[in-house]
Amino acid sequence: MANPTIWPGSSSFETGSTPFGFYDTDTEFQVDADKVSNFCARRLGYPLVDVELQDISFYAAFEEAITTYGNELYAYKIRDNQLTIEGLSTGSNINKAIVTPNFEPIVRLSEQYGSEAGSGGNIEYYTGSIDVVKNQQTYDLKAWASSSGVDGDYGIEIKRVFYESNPAIVRYYDPYSGTGFGYQNLFDSFGFGGMSPAINFLMMPLNYDMQVLQAIELNDMIRRSNFSFELRNNTLKIFPIPTQSGSMYFEYIKRDERINNSIQQTPDKITNVSDSPYDNPTYTNINSVGRQWIFEYTLALAKEMLGYVRGKYQQIPIPGSEVQLNDAALITAATAEKTALLEKLRGYFDETSRKALLERRSQESEFVNQELKNVPYTIYIG
Repeated sequence: MANPTIWPGSSSFETGSTPFGFYDTDTEFQVDADKVSNFCARRLGYPLVDVELQDISFYAAFEEAITTYGNELYAYKIRDNQLTIEGLSTGSNINKAIVTPNFEPIVRLSEQYGSEAGSGGNIEYYTGSIDVVKNQQTYDLKAWASSSGVDGDYGIEIKRVFYESNPAIVRYYDPYSGTGFGYQNLFDSFGFGGMSPAINFLMMPLNYDMQVLQAIELNDMIRRSNFSFELRNNTLKIFPIPTQSGSMYFEYIKRDERINNSIQQTPDKITNVSDSPYDNPTYTNINSVGRQWIFEYTLALAKEMLGYVRGKYQQIPIPGSEVQLNDAALITAATAEKTALLEKLRGYFDETSRKALLERRSQESEFVNQELKNVPYTIYIG
């Protein structure tokens, strides 16, 4: 059986020595690559025992550890910022960008409610009208849409019918203003029926005006014909039965647009977590906390690789005997260490997420306020 290659005790990093070359041009990565290789070899037992790995094995583990650290880091950044950066250009790297939350994505998510309420949104409202025929009470709006060519694949949806008379405030007039009693129609003739003349100097409470408006509307409902409508299965029924011909207007939406307007094709924009513009980290910018995690994860990867290598050879021949290798123990230990390191890193990121930091800041403010309550107030005598 051929003898495996043994770690010679030193290495000299050169560009192109890693599988992907993500960090090969980073000067600090170049310096640390050999240091990490020496660190891992010694932690694996060298020079007391042989380490069946080459320098490129340690370089590959080092590169993977940095990339794993960056993936875990930016996965948390994406979770914090995805709602804010959605819609930005995918070509802009935001590794070092300060992302300020904004309401645009929230507004975009809530546009559907504005569309249904008629107070905004991304669906256009159209205006149509039907010819009201004397003594005809029901009208087929589906037939109107078909004849007008606006029905589309899903038809239309009526959002508002303009059946109301003038609002009560327009017909509100203070009957006690002026020099006499009773309703004076002088201001109505000039379009000022909703205003009182300046000779009235008594300001009534606002609830009085509200009651007057309600009285006018209730009067129209009980003492006069109640103008209303009923819309069922695309059939419009008008109350009361029209006594003369005319037009009735309404607002509607095209149901096709409710679906089509909810999809916006943006091939060069951020649409999901897979195209969020976070790149591999710059090794030079990683602080000592992150580098220590990377060193330990590199060691776990090197230990795993060494276990696989020793598992292939099982036994190493020596003069007069053979050595049984500890491949299973190395792989088991490496798997446990990798899992523990990832859990530790994710826990650290959880503690430093935007939500956690805001909660911590809120608690700190409460503690400071409680502490300040114990400070005695100074009494100034002047």
